[in-house]
Amino acid sequence: MDHDITGLHHVGHLVHDMERALELYRRLGFVLPGPAYPVLGEPPEPFGVGNTHAYFPGNFIELVTVAGSGRVPDDARLMPLRAPEGALPRLKEAIRGTAANLESCLRRFEGVHILMFDSPDILGAAARLEGNGVGHGGVQAAQRPVETADGVRMEPVRYLELDGTGPGLVPEGRVGLAANSPEAAPDVPEHPNGAVALVECVLCVADGELDDAERRYESYLGRAAWRGAAGTRTFELAGPARVTLVAASALDGLLPGEAASALPGFVAYAVAVRDVAAAERLLRDAGLPVGKTASGEVFVPGRAAFGVAIVFRQIA
Repeated sequence: MDHDITGLHHVGHLVHDMERALELYRRLGFVLPGPAYPVLGEPPEPFGVGNTHAYFPGNFIELVTVAGSGRVPDDARLMPLRAPEGALPRLKEAIRGTAANLESCLRRFEGVHILMFDSPDILGAAARLEGNGVGHGGVQAAQRPVETADGVRMEPVRYLELDGTGPGLVPEGRVGLAANSPEAAPDVPEHPNGAVALVECVLCVADGELDDAERRYESYLGRAAWRGAAGTRTFELAGPARVTLVAASALDGLLPGEAASALPGFVAYAVAVRDVAAAERLLRDAGLPVGKTASGEVFVPGRAAFGVAIVFRQIA
């Protein structure tokens, strides 16, 4: 059957100090431009949320901070906040709301708090969610900075955030759907670690909440999970992409040595790489600790990566 959700659009890694996090990601072998910050006033002051992206051909990793949290990196791009006359107050209020949501996430722990799914039919997905009794904030339009050979271009994106513990928030953070404009085509760099796609996100929940979390994600994704190792539920998306739910007691069996900072919480994501042996050499040469998953995959532990384990998976 055709699905209104296909793959992973992006994960958002929320950090206190963008400068330190950028340095880490570049040591991990990802190419990221300087972060973009909206600015207001004269002299211009960063406002709301700063972010940058590690792009792949079909999705990306977002590195996010709240303005005022840590030093603004020297290579940051300051982008004046502009809107049609009369719309600026609403835009500022929306940005403040997003920043407040992310600040509440950061108070829980530093790590991944955003998971967005790719939707080729976001209006159809919105209707399906409503029919399943899943609250959401409706389909919204926004713009995001995209790196191209000619510089930064603002591209339209439509998105929908699920409501749960509050507007735009579910227990584990911000979860929703996104649909890029067909014209949106960022320049995709050649990452030194060989990464070509974001392929998995792992959510850890309390043992007694695993069945409820499975039901929630069934309603979000419109598909059933399959049960593999004890204490895990996996939702297969398009191609190699998937979302895995894991009970807290089973996490060490999946990612040895890992522990969730808070439950529920996203504890890991995986990227596909062209040559996992070469990626492992890059990580070790950079002085980063390297572990092995239960299936033998390479990962950098969460303690060394600002609260999230990063798995490097050999592309099929």
